[in-house]
Amino acid sequence: MSIPPPGSDSPALELREVAKSFGAVVALSSGSLALRKNSIHALVGENGAGKSTLVKIIAGLYQRDSGDLLLEGDSVDFKSTAESKGAGIAVIYQEPTLFPDLSVTENIFMGRQPTNRFGRIDRKAMRAEAVGLFERLGVRIDPDRPAEGLSIADQQIIEIAKAISLDAKVLVMDEPTAALSGVEVDRLFAVARSLRDEGRALLFISHRFDEVFDLCDTITVMRDGAYISTDPTTAVTVDEIVRRMVGRDVTELFPKQETTIGPTVLEVRGLTQPGVFHDISFDLHSGEILGLAGLVGAGRSEVVRAVFGVDRYQSGSVSIKGRPVPPNSPTAAMNLGIALVPEDRRKQGLVLESSVARNTTMAIRRQLSKLGILTSGAENGSARIWDSRLEVKTNALDTEAGTLSGGNQQKVVLAKWLATNPTVLIIDEPTRGIDVGTKSEVHRLLSELAGQGMAILMISSELPEVLGMADRVLVMREGRITAEIPREDATAESVMFAATHAEEHVS
Repeated sequence: MSIPPPGSDSPALELREVAKSFGAVVALSSGSLALRKNSIHALVGENGAGKSTLVKIIAGLYQRDSGDLLLEGDSVDFKSTAESKGAGIAVIYQEPTLFPDLSVTENIFMGRQPTNRFGRIDRKAMRAEAVGLFERLGVRIDPDRPAEGLSIADQQIIEIAKAISLDAKVLVMDEPTAALSGVEVDRLFAVARSLRDEGRALLFISHRFDEVFDLCDTITVMRDGAYISTDPTTAVTVDEIVRRMVGRDVTELFPKQETTIGPTVLEVRGLTQPGVFHDISFDLHSGEILGLAGLVGAGRSEVVRAVFGVDRYQSGSVSIKGRPVPPNSPTAAMNLGIALVPEDRRKQGLVLESSVARNTTMAIRRQLSKLGILTSGAENGSARIWDSRLEVKTNALDTEAGTLSGGNQQKVVLAKWLATNPTVLIIDEPTRGIDVGTKSEVHRLLSELAGQGMAILMISSELPEVLGMADRVLVMREGRITAEIPREDATAESVMFAATHAEEHVS
């Protein structure tokens, strides 16, 4: 498809037919984008579409092989992140990196602290400017507190304050809401709109279509490293965007197949950890997908981590097929047939520096070993079976897991645990941060596994996912189960009511 035509005024930042390859791998074949002042521009596409490569070229981490990069109409070529920042471009990542031992103010002005006439750092002036930045953004953050312990949301605001102090004209926000609560998202969006209204150009990258259509003025779609289209968000629908992203119709995002719900497999009774969760009791049956819903901070992840033995609990019991699961022992839980796909695949699910094959077989290395020796042939053979079944897109099994797209990393984590042949699969946020096409694949896999008799406990913050995939929904609020809702009665309203009201109405 053709690239977007230039407007009558020069865009604040423009990329035209930009290409970037890494050896034989083409990461970007024709990336095109035009960001304008007073506008928030969305960039969407499946994992592997080239979005991250394009952003890294803008940030100066990568240099393009060909194509044009224009800043306010002038050709530029950033050789480093310092050059990009110096040109007025700021990139706000999903998880900012601050100096934890320094104060908020010191982080904002690191390396460029104002000095007094004696050449010493003028801490009073520095603090006053930090206060002014936060007032301008309409947020309340203590400028004197250390950065350690700040929420992801506050860290992002600090990065934005830093960008404004540098008078950045272009701000790139890469998956900024993935780890934020609803209230934090609202605050971030208010800040983004105020920056737009000041005349800045913003690029917003997200897999969440409700956020894209709520916040952004324009939307660009990429697929397989190439530009596909650019439209005002008011001129397109979610279905049209999805079709362009995946190159096909995703007719069923939630391909839930009918299954026969079997006997109870997992029993949880009175699980309690003071201050975290209280009196958690439920059953999980073979062939069932049990959804665990609730707001961020409700205690859902803590409960399943306790069931698996990663986190402690003070009282209560867990059993599988009538056999007690010893507390505080993931090994015992695994031996009894429980698998846990964690919420944070990069920090808890993968060893990023290790190969795809090594990650895939990590939980079954003992079974693959002979006389205590694990050969690469045995490792690759097992990994090939599971990575093929889950359609992991990688050039080779010795590829480092950290180089894969988010969707393919999630598939590798799933492959690792499915290789253990579990009776119970606990999966926390199964599709967080992955594209719509891969979401459909993961949902189809979960449905197939349930159809084969596997018992699945699924934690999700995405209501459509819960409603589309779960046979039954448990809702948590402040560490307690407040509702048990069968599939036929589960609606967005009923789930949200139970997630926000203290009255227990467990059926």
